[in-house]
Amino acid sequence: MLPRLRPAEPPIGTRWAALIAVGAGLLGVLAFPRFGVWPLAFASVASFSVLVHGRRARQAAWLGLVYGAAFFGPLLHWTGVYVGAAPWLILAAAEAGYFAGMGAVLSVVQRLPFAPLWVGVTWVLEEAIRDRAPFGGFPWGRLAFSQAESPLRWLAALGGAPLVSFAVALGGGGLAMVLLNVRERHWRPLAFGAAVLAAVPVATLLLGVVLRPGPDSHSATTTIAVVQGSVPDRGLESMDRRRQVLDNHVTQTLKLAAEIKAGTQPQPSLVVWPENSSDLDPYNNADAAAEITKAVRAVGVPILVGAILDGPGPKHDRNVGILWSPTTGPGDTYTKRHPVPFAEYMPLRSLATAISEKANLVERDMVAGRGNGLLEGGPFPIGDVICFEVAYDSLVRSSVEAGAQFLVIQTNNATFGHTGEAYQQLAMSQLRAVEHGRAVAMVSTTGVSALIGPDGHIRQRTGALFEPGILVGEMPLRTATTLATRLGAIPEYVLTAVALLALGWSVWVARAARREGERGTEDDDASDAEEMVIA
Repeated sequence: MLPRLRPAEPPIGTRWAALIAVGAGLLGVLAFPRFGVWPLAFASVASFSVLVHGRRARQAAWLGLVYGAAFFGPLLHWTGVYVGAAPWLILAAAEAGYFAGMGAVLSVVQRLPFAPLWVGVTWVLEEAIRDRAPFGGFPWGRLAFSQAESPLRWLAALGGAPLVSFAVALGGGGLAMVLLNVRERHWRPLAFGAAVLAAVPVATLLLGVVLRPGPDSHSATTTIAVVQGSVPDRGLESMDRRRQVLDNHVTQTLKLAAEIKAGTQPQPSLVVWPENSSDLDPYNNADAAAEITKAVRAVGVPILVGAILDGPGPKHDRNVGILWSPTTGPGDTYTKRHPVPFAEYMPLRSLATAISEKANLVERDMVAGRGNGLLEGGPFPIGDVICFEVAYDSLVRSSVEAGAQFLVIQTNNATFGHTGEAYQQLAMSQLRAVEHGRAVAMVSTTGVSALIGPDGHIRQRTGALFEPGILVGEMPLRTATTLATRLGAIPEYVLTAVALLALGWSVWVARAARREGERGTEDDDASDAEEMVIA
């Protein structure tokens, strides 16, 4: 027997729908740092679901585009701080296009019974596609990344970021069901929606008690030092003063060495510098290598140095983390595996330059590295992640699977000014800590730098942006793996498969219902004809 698809009328008139779509998108922005009002993510999802309820797929897609533009425009405005509006608006519009597709799908699947479930899996489907295509995807703005300070973050230890996004969208779908039925007093769907909405935070609060990481069999700790040297200028010129960025990090490291010698700071086992902390290739520049060696020998322990290396070709660069030893010099390296398109390399260069002259600023293409992100030449196995790579599930997970006991996020936020980008990246680092049960050092040239426990709690952080800073703290080293690490992408695959099945189911039911309606019309016509003959 076919499930009955409830006849639905849009609860919001067309005149107001676009305006409310803008408001719903802005609610989503407020859920993310710097605002960080995480419950508003539920309200944003619910508002979007209410908007597309009862509408044709084409109209729902248009509202999804408006919602996506209102969301991604403010969320990603940091991409245009110094390069102009064109790249920012193009990126925001491209990302909004995914929400157009999701709006069309939601308008169909949420007519099925148990609508909140289909809302949840549809959001995961949209994020899974957006995280991968085109050019390797751009995962910024995933629902999970708004929940670093919420109880829902504990779900990351079970199923990673996709499960957290699912829970947020599930709760939002429950809230939408409440809003759609409260006026007409449809008590059964109203009660179901309320139960779903209440169950999500209650369940995750209880999970927090069970999943909070304790000591594992390794039970070791180590002292980590983070050096934020800052840059001489903001924006695109931040690296233009030759060797100044390197000198800033050397100066702060020598300051740390003096404090260690004076006994005001403990001796660390590892010092971490950020991405681009050496603005010269130390393999090709003897002065840069000498400065790094001086800093490393002063603190007496390895420094993980971020550097842009020349090659392999004349118009190529590599974004690399170098583990530099006080006795043997440069050792194990990690090369960034996911350079950012249109920022670190230029696909479709002729088209990009025709759209904006700023594309010519990317004179050399960054070459992607390989491997799993594990550095083994230091005092313990380190998982290195560079800048935007923190947003990609597989890149972070691979180093933990390979044996990393500690995670480092090296980043350079100098080109984004005083915007929310640094804080959004910090939230991602917090979620990754919970997801894999690993302590994290996030280190930036300009801030925010932080030491994060395996429970996602920020233990120390630097203050104002564009100021030098030093953090030193005792951090746990862990070998136990979470269920999320062991399962990998399986939860995401399962949820996206359910979304596709729901879409197929709803389309099949709609077509079957249409055929039954047409058959009923034919039967009515036949009866009318028979009555006319008898008469």
